[in-house]
Amino acid sequence: MFFLLVLEFRSYLQPLLVMVIIPFGLIGAVLGHLVMGLPVTLFSFFGLVALTGVVINDSIVLIDFINHRVRGGIPIEQALIDAGRRRFRPVLLTSLTTIAGLLPILVETSFQAQILIPMATSLAFGLALATALVLILVPVFYRLYHHAFPYQQPAGEDRDPPAAPDHPPATVRVPAASEMESLEYSA
Repeated sequence: MFFLLVLEFRSYLQPLLVMVIIPFGLIGAVLGHLVMGLPVTLFSFFGLVALTGVVINDSIVLIDFINHRVRGGIPIEQALIDAGRRRFRPVLLTSLTTIAGLLPILVETSFQAQILIPMATSLAFGLALATALVLILVPVFYRLYHHAFPYQQPAGEDRDPPAAPDHPPATVRVPAASEMESLEYSA
């Protein structure tokens, strides 16, 4: 996973910004098991794997948006504020719809659902805590990262535009169709 994020961000440190949020989701999952009075089972760990994917997705959404803003020349503080404002709704809605989809499983009392309830508990409670912390901690960690490495700008295709040449570009004259007929070809 780390290497895929390195390829995505073209940085060795920014994937760490994404992955540092994962333990907070795990804390939420453990708290959820305590609240629900459930033991941690194998299906709880399956829920943790799903939780990791959603939390990483939320972090990527924020960090990618911040990177685009910084590459565009916006100061870091403004880029962080813009990311918080413009990506708050997508991150929150992703998490809320996932939690809402898990609620029927969490409140189910049938015997068959008892196997899936620990998975849903891990995912729902972990996601609730991690979403709140992603929206707060990712910008904070990005600011600390930017402060520690002020000269390291996010890599990208649109990072530095190529310099304009000192001379105008060469032009090539293409003859019109009427001129083409008048040209004689010798065989």
